[in-house]
Amino acid sequence: MDCVHSVNTPALSPARLAMLTLAATTPGEPEIFASLQGEGASQGQPCTFIRLSRCNLACVWCDTAYTWRFDGDNRPHRDDLSFERGANQVAMSEEDAAAQILALGQTRLVITGGEPLLQGAALAKLAALLAPNVRIEIETNGTVAPHPALDAHVAQYNVSPKLAHSGNPEALALLPERLAQWAADPRAWFKFVIAEPSDIDEVLALTERYLVPRSRVYLMPEGRDAATIARRSRWLAALCLQHGFAYADRLHIHLYGDTRGT
Repeated sequence: MDCVHSVNTPALSPARLAMLTLAATTPGEPEIFASLQGEGASQGQPCTFIRLSRCNLACVWCDTAYTWRFDGDNRPHRDDLSFERGANQVAMSEEDAAAQILALGQTRLVITGGEPLLQGAALAKLAALLAPNVRIEIETNGTVAPHPALDAHVAQYNVSPKLAHSGNPEALALLPERLAQWAADPRAWFKFVIAEPSDIDEVLALTERYLVPRSRVYLMPEGRDAATIARRSRWLAALCLQHGFAYADRLHIHLYGDTRGT
């Protein structure tokens, strides 16, 4: 499936380039919130989340399409919804973002998206403002190299390479150089979204090709409602046992549903 983006993004002013571009919970309100981590190696841990806008991939089942599928974007999504950019993006200085994060009182920060590493330089400034009081995790699709100044502040990467069922072309979603570097980084935990039992074949091929330790791999059922997750978890748990992978639930869906700011 071709991935085509027909949006003409307006040029950004120098001031805008120095700021973070966040997703919004409601128009004008940045998506910065305290919650429990719902997925992966830190599941259940109290933390603050900051959700950035924009993504270089387009998963057909993405549950945060409001971060990238703006009006005029013709990349496919199963909901076939588009979002007005002005109501779903917030520009914010690193200083203001750091102040809101610290005000929530958590010692763990999860930076998510969209694809947050697209804003590496601004995130490096944010991380420096938070150091050394906040432990930083970054959720990434694994296609973008971390900015060196940001990388020095990151305690954990939650890397989620996109399999074929995501609808992304392999040439865009599975970059050999990047996957090899993530596999070699002990801070990187891998989370694969699984929709069908046959998806395990792709996971096995990738982990073997890039020498990803199975002890750092989680398999998570694709689903945006508790019933779908529960149904898929029954056969996915058996696959985890068979192949030595950890199972990752979607705790936030069970607790709060598919909602922003949770």
